[in-house]
Amino acid sequence: MPTLRDTIAEDLRIQITTGRLKPGARLPSEPKLATHYKVSTPTVRQALALLQAEGVIEKTHGKGNFVRTPLRRITYTGGAGVPFAPDLQTTIRTTNLRACGRIRALLKVPTNTPLAEFHCTTYEGETPRSVARIYTPRDLAPAAPSEAFYWPGWRNTGWTETQETVTARLPTPKEAKDLRIILTQPVLAITSVATDAAGRTIAVTLSVLPASSTDAVFITRPQAETREAGE
Repeated sequence: MPTLRDTIAEDLRIQITTGRLKPGARLPSEPKLATHYKVSTPTVRQALALLQAEGVIEKTHGKGNFVRTPLRRITYTGGAGVPFAPDLQTTIRTTNLRACGRIRALLKVPTNTPLAEFHCTTYEGETPRSVARIYTPRDLAPAAPSEAFYWPGWRNTGWTETQETVTARLPTPKEAKDLRIILTQPVLAITSVATDAAGRTIAVTLSVLPASSTDAVFITRPQAETREAGE
């Protein structure tokens, strides 16, 4: 049975999807909503939190809750390392560092191996749509930082395989800040590990995208040896 929180959220959701509340419109204050729905203010806050997590509304501290302009969905294609959508812009920051912890384990290199890190953020207008960190041994790093965005096709590295792990979870405080979302809004966290023909790990990409506006697409083609005899 729907709770009061769910009922309020659904009513507001309908008002937004039908155009009664238009993008950019300010919602009534929490006390006014509580009076209208005959519930407590904490119940209203819980309902608004649901809509914030869905990306339907956004809260501006000191001003109130506003209907968000709908974001178009973007597509993450397996093996690409980055999301795709027309008109996305990308910023890239480059850092040199030494291998340690999880990154060292994923790259399968000794501790303190010199690495290059590429921090990529994609934007639609001024809205961040994804963040990704690409790590590679420094001797394999692209000469131009912009080439990192097109990992793993750089410099004829001999990339032959990518293994990807997709996890749905809540964002870390840093991820929420970078993506400008709330901590209760789910994200897709994708770990991509690229190897060459010799089995050497040549790059690791850690991507994070808001789940509410992202489609992850993976295409699998059967190997010849798995097909039925006679085909």
